[in-house]
Amino acid sequence: MTTGDLGFTFKRAKDGDVKITHRGRSAATLRGEKALWFLDDMEKLDSNAQQQEMARITGNYRRGNERSAKNHPRNR
Repeated sequence: MTTGDLGFTFKRAKDGDVKITHRGRSAATLRGEKALWFLDDMEKLDSNAQQQEMARITGNYRRGNERSAKNHPRNR
């Protein structure tokens, strides 16, 4: 598992939404129950785990198959 800063940050808006950014660009907006769940989860996690969780939520994480997928006939 990757450790360290992956470039994700989050901020709670006045209306209760949670905005997740990746390297300064908007990556996701969570509303309602998902936003509450996310904030509760972030309180329990350390910094590295928070980065991993935000990567999973936004879909911006490596799956480990990039090298083999590059050589697949469909991707040539």
